[in-house]
Amino acid sequence: MKLVTKNHRGYTALHAEKLDTTLTTRGDSKESFYIGPLTDDLNQWPLEEDLPSWRCTMETYHQKLLSAVTKLLSLIALSLKLEEDFFEKVGALIEPLAFIRLLHYPGDLNSSSEEIFGASAHSDYGMVTLLVTDGVPGLQICREKSKQPRVWEDVPSMSGAFIVNIGDMMEGWTNGLFRSTLHRVLQPRQDCYSVAFFTNPSKDCIVECLESCCTESCPPRFPPIKAIDYLEERVRLTYGL
Repeated sequence: MKLVTKNHRGYTALHAEKLDTTLTTRGDSKESFYIGPLTDDLNQWPLEEDLPSWRCTMETYHQKLLSAVTKLLSLIALSLKLEEDFFEKVGALIEPLAFIRLLHYPGDLNSSSEEIFGASAHSDYGMVTLLVTDGVPGLQICREKSKQPRVWEDVPSMSGAFIVNIGDMMEGWTNGLFRSTLHRVLQPRQDCYSVAFFTNPSKDCIVECLESCCTESCPPRFPPIKAIDYLEERVRLTYGL
């Protein structure tokens, strides 16, 4: 609790957030620790004597995953018949808002009949997310998020591989060609750990439909928006601010 979240960095306690804001139940059953961009001195770090080499490990992981995401975005650009460095040219990677989130989902704590999720249904906010899990079942996706009733599928764990989620802003750029992944985490029967790496564009980057992804018969579905404005609104709703 000495490192409780400030500026979206640090520790978030059990039930502190609710990702599906339509639910009337208490918050999601998880605790986490956020580590944001390494360049702005806003991260909170435990003392070196308490966790030797931990800060160095996290900073190295952040750098390596940001490099991997940059390569992934260049492949997405090429798949859209854009220049390989498109996302760099539009300013998305000048100072990307990239966050590590270390997650712990406690084993079944729910002694009541109330339905509680480890993470209730949501999509990620940014461009892409890289996720690694410890293999404990619980993560599910819904392929057709606009249809009711929703059909949920278990996501298999694959050793040595990342799960890749498309985020809302990538859906906005591509006009729904790349759809953000609606997903949730069921409350596990045993403790579960995972590490997510959320990659959001630089705060002043404008996300708007690509010319190649819209036509007269398929006009832009989302209005242009500044990345920081979208992020702040989603965070406000998630934490009930």
